[in-house]
Amino acid sequence: MTYANGILKSEPAMDEIAGLKPFHAMEILAMAKAREAHGHSICHLELGEPAAPPAPRVLEAVARALPEGQPYTHAKGQLALREALAGYYESQHGVRVDPENIIVTMGSSAGFILAFLAGFGRDGTIAITRPSYPAYLNTLHGMGLGTVEIEVSAANGWRLTAADIEAAFAKQPFDGLLFASPANPTGAAVTGEALREIVATCRRLGVRLISDEIYHGLDYRGPSVSALEFGRDAVVVNSFSKYHCMTGWRIGWMVLPDDLVRRTEMLQQSLFISAPTLSQIAGRVALGERDYAEEQKARYARNREILSSGLAALGFAATAPADGAFYAYADASAFTNDTMAFCKGLLETAGVAATPGVDFDRSGGQRFIRFSYAGSEATIVEALERMARFIPQPSLGPLS
Repeated sequence: MTYANGILKSEPAMDEIAGLKPFHAMEILAMAKAREAHGHSICHLELGEPAAPPAPRVLEAVARALPEGQPYTHAKGQLALREALAGYYESQHGVRVDPENIIVTMGSSAGFILAFLAGFGRDGTIAITRPSYPAYLNTLHGMGLGTVEIEVSAANGWRLTAADIEAAFAKQPFDGLLFASPANPTGAAVTGEALREIVATCRRLGVRLISDEIYHGLDYRGPSVSALEFGRDAVVVNSFSKYHCMTGWRIGWMVLPDDLVRRTEMLQQSLFISAPTLSQIAGRVALGERDYAEEQKARYARNREILSSGLAALGFAATAPADGAFYAYADASAFTNDTMAFCKGLLETAGVAATPGVDFDRSGGQRFIRFSYAGSEATIVEALERMARFIPQPSLGPLS
């Protein structure tokens, strides 16, 4: 409340001003944790968080480093880690990256903030897909940047195409495109040729591409393809969180085109100083533990098949296994057109935590639910059994 000319006026809520919305996956997690604290058993399918810890050698390296004291590193990150990341791009993608073009960040979240601040003016407009990771919109709105949403659909496997970009740009031009492959929540991944066309289209239109590659390594159809394979003008954001099972370590990285390196470094100095030193040590070791990471990926692949067939048997539509990541974005319209209420009921009645589609698509996500299969096989099986008991209940009510 504020006073103006002696009159008490109410102010709109900050989320209304900035377009911010709750991160429902985190709110469902909070509800689930509260129920667990009261003795309820919960099957966690709401977060994209690997059940496995980092590789044993990662933990051993951190344990050895812990007593030494960990001062700030260079704002760009430890040179040894940046050199190891450059080696990763050469071995996995056949491209040479100068370590000076790499900045180690506090998770991919900091990478997106730095990319938005360094790459676009205050009046910049960024296009994203719909559905997409909810933090994209919240971060862009919170920073006052404009947004354009490019709708993708199940009919096209949820995959963005160069033609989609062309059509959206013709309708409303934008300065940047933030695009993920594999994507959250759908798990959709584009082919190398499709990515080549996306990169070329952005270049021709003068659109700066930000390639979200945090689910790289978790492609089930073949090797992940980086935007760096088709030029060096894209901003690439990646993370140790998913493939390397290091979600809470808050460590990621960016690969930047030459024109953004110095600007991004200065922003990093001021906003974050540097990424956590222990996490940088952990990340450097994790890059050499691909066998361990591939073991976890094989487990996700089994979970993927179990969950996909289980959801189909329960009556969910569009449950074909996703291309990558560890999510099923399932059509629940056979049961409800309000998956927010459905997910709350599923949690309270069946003890299964899942994320409503409105987290990822504010205008059309009411029919969808995202289920994560990053946990254990036993959790997936138990969750399916609980859902089978929950779905026929008349308490769900008629479709409205």
